[in-house]
Amino acid sequence: MATNPSLKATGREWASLAVLTLPVLLISMDMTVLYFALPFLSADLEPSSTQLLWIMDIYSFLLAGLLITMGTLGDRIGRRKLLMLGAAAFGAASAAAAMAGSAEMLIVARALLGIGGATLMPSTLSLIRNMFRDDQQRRTAVSVWTAALAGGAALGPLLGGALLEHFWWGSAFLVNVPVMVLLLILGPLLLPEFRDPDPGKFDLLSTALSLAAVLPVIYGMKKIAEDGVAVVPLATIGVGLLVGIVFVLRQRKLTHPLLDVSLFRQRAFSTSVGTNVLAMFAMVGFGLFTSQYLQLVYGLRPWSAGLWTLPAAGATMVSATLAAVLVQKIRPAYVISAALLLASAGFGVIAQVEADSELALVITGATMMAAGVGVVLTLAADLIIAAAPPERAGSASGLSETCAEFGGALGIAVLGSIGAAVYRQSMDDDMPSGIPEAASEVAHETLGGAVQVAGQLPEDLAGLLLTASREAFTEGMQIASYTAAGVMLVAAVLAGLMLRHLRIDGPSAGDPHAAAPSSHVHDAKLSTR
Repeated sequence: MATNPSLKATGREWASLAVLTLPVLLISMDMTVLYFALPFLSADLEPSSTQLLWIMDIYSFLLAGLLITMGTLGDRIGRRKLLMLGAAAFGAASAAAAMAGSAEMLIVARALLGIGGATLMPSTLSLIRNMFRDDQQRRTAVSVWTAALAGGAALGPLLGGALLEHFWWGSAFLVNVPVMVLLLILGPLLLPEFRDPDPGKFDLLSTALSLAAVLPVIYGMKKIAEDGVAVVPLATIGVGLLVGIVFVLRQRKLTHPLLDVSLFRQRAFSTSVGTNVLAMFAMVGFGLFTSQYLQLVYGLRPWSAGLWTLPAAGATMVSATLAAVLVQKIRPAYVISAALLLASAGFGVIAQVEADSELALVITGATMMAAGVGVVLTLAADLIIAAAPPERAGSASGLSETCAEFGGALGIAVLGSIGAAVYRQSMDDDMPSGIPEAASEVAHETLGGAVQVAGQLPEDLAGLLLTASREAFTEGMQIASYTAAGVMLVAAVLAGLMLRHLRIDGPSAGDPHAAAPSSHVHDAKLSTR
C-alpha cells in the first residue's frame, strides 16, 4: 500500500517524542530505584513491617488502579493537559517523598507518586498514537517508547546505587524534580493537544468499579507472592474479578463507556492484550530470580549485579527498535511468534543454571529472554493503540498498561510461588543438622534469610547452610524457568494462529476479526489545537 506523504511526521513530532520519553524513563525508574534506598530509609524513619510494605506497594497499587481512568480522562480534557497536570503532581510528590520525616508522610507521598504516574503513562502512549499517523512511523515511535521503558527499569537500580554512595536516601526521589520541571517547560512548546470532541458524560461509578476490580486483584497477587497461597488473598482476587464482571457489564450498556470493551471483539486487539500480559508475566516474574541469583548465589554486590543486568536491558532496547523494521517485511504474527520462541529458549537456557554455574550462562539466558520480550511489548502496544480510534487512544493506552501491570503481578505471584515452594521442599530435605531451631526456621523461608543466618553461625555450619540454600534456590529457579518457557511456547503458538491474517497495511481480506487499519477517518473527527 502506498504511503500518504501528508501523514508523515515532521521534525516537531520527533522532538515531541524525545520529550515524551522523559516521564516514561522516570516512571519505570521509580519502580526499581527504591530497592537500594530501603535499608537507609528504614534506619532513618524506622517504619514498622506493615508500613514498609505500604511504602513499597502503594505506588504500584494506585498506578495500576488508575491507568484506565486517567487514560479516559485524558481523552476528555486533553492528553497534553493531563500530562502537564501529572508532571506537576509527580514532581511535587517526589519532593515531598525526598523530604518525608516519617513513614506516614512517605506513604502519602508514594501514593501521590502513583496517582501522578497513572496520569503520565497513558498520556504519553496516546499522544504518540495521535502525533504519528503513518503506520511505520508510529511503530518506530512506539519502539522508542518501549526502549525508554526498558532503559528506565535498568537505570533505576544503577542510579539508586550511585546516588546512595554520595547522598541521603531522599536523593533517589529528588532526582525526579528537575526532569519534571523540564517536561513542564518543553511540553507546552512542543506537544500538540488532542481530545475527544464528543466525550459524553464521565461515569464516576465506572471509575469506582475499575478501582474496586483492579486493586483487590493486584493486592491478592502480591500477598500470594509474599506469603504463599492462602484464603485471604484468594478471596480478594475473587472479589476483584466479580467486580470486574460488573464493570464490563456496565461498560456494555453505556453510550460513552470508561472502557470500550467492544475492542476485544477484534482479534488483533484481544490477542495483543493477551501476549502483552504473558510477556510481562515472564519478564517481571523472572526478575525476582535473576537479582537474587546474582547477589545471593553468585555473590555480587548490588552495584555489580546492576551492571550485569545491562546486557538484558540493552537487548530489550535494541529488539524493541528492530521490531518496527522487521514487520515491514514479515507479518506481525511471525515476528511475535519468533520473539516468544526466543524468550522461551532463553528460559530454557536459564533452566540449565546450577548454583556453581558460570555467570555467562544466566546472563545469556536472560538476554535472550529480554530480546524476545522487547519485540513482543513493542508490537503488542502498537497493535493495541492502532486498533482503537484516535479519540479513544487514551483509554486503550490505559488498558494496555493496566494489563502489563497485571501480567507483572501475576508473574511474581505464580513464578515466585513456584520458586518458594520448591525452595522450602528442598530445604526440608537438605537442612544441615546442628543449626539452632530459630535459625533453621528463618533459613527455611527464603534464600535471603539463609544468607543472613549463615553470618551468625560457625564457619563449617555456615558453609553447609549456604550450599544447601543456594542449591535449593537454584532448583526453584529451574522449575520456574521451565514453567515460563512453557507459557512462552503456548503464547507463541496462539499468537501465530490468531494473528496469521494480519498484515502491516491492514487486515487481510476476508478476516472479519482482524484489527482495523489505522484509518484516518477517525483523525478527521479529532479536535486538535
